[in-house]
Amino acid sequence: MQELLNNIQVHIPLRLLLQREHRQLVLDRRINPEISFDAFALDNLQKPAFLEVAKQLAGAGLKVTFHAPFMDLRPGSVDPKILRASRERLEQVFDLVPYFHPLTVVCHPSFDERYYISNRQVWLENSIETWRHFLRLAEERETVITLENVYETSPDQLSGLFAAFSSPRLRFCFDTGHCHAFSRTPLEGWLEKLAPYLGQLHIHDNRGTGDDHLPIGEGTFPFRALFVLLGKLRLAPLVTLEAHSLDDLWKALQNMETMDLPISASSGRRA
Repeated sequence: MQELLNNIQVHIPLRLLLQREHRQLVLDRRINPEISFDAFALDNLQKPAFLEVAKQLAGAGLKVTFHAPFMDLRPGSVDPKILRASRERLEQVFDLVPYFHPLTVVCHPSFDERYYISNRQVWLENSIETWRHFLRLAEERETVITLENVYETSPDQLSGLFAAFSSPRLRFCFDTGHCHAFSRTPLEGWLEKLAPYLGQLHIHDNRGTGDDHLPIGEGTFPFRALFVLLGKLRLAPLVTLEAHSLDDLWKALQNMETMDLPISASSGRRA
């Protein structure tokens, strides 16, 4: 199990990482954290506390990734005030990059065809402007932005967004659970279209009816098929395990070992 932990990231909210008990577990088990931020954490963050966390993670030689806040954020919003607020919230996360040196910063482009039914092009134009700004910050601060699918039913809109850039510091984060719950496009269709941009995986499971965040192997997502396809495409993205409790984390790791998924030390070291 430890070899597997060495080669993946594990989702953990900042509020838990700031607690001594959870931070010590991360350090003792050598868990590479994907630190997730929400509005409360960002608005109440005390600099000495997060500097101490950053120092301990670096001292332990752990690899860090970030997951930016997403609740209520619309980085391609057609409403200028909502767009501005979304960008300001994301700025707070990028301000922390120089302290933690994350390999990636996962963000949600937040396209929903039901929401932007008549504003697809405006969404795309505003999104390009948003990510162009943050791409400059990513380049300056030596990290990589990975944009994650959520309610997108096909890769088409994200494909248009990625096609507007040619930087290796703006990549795609493929979320297995979101694809399984919300997409109308099969797995092969996503990778066929977005493989050139793939830099990261978020892996969790469900039964295809909702975003349940089950441990891998407890739902019906075809993980074996995913990794076989990645092997054929010669892709080794960074892998992040999204578990919402410690019990789910240990169960997911146990199932991953049983499934013998081909996750190696080469996976995603350069997203």
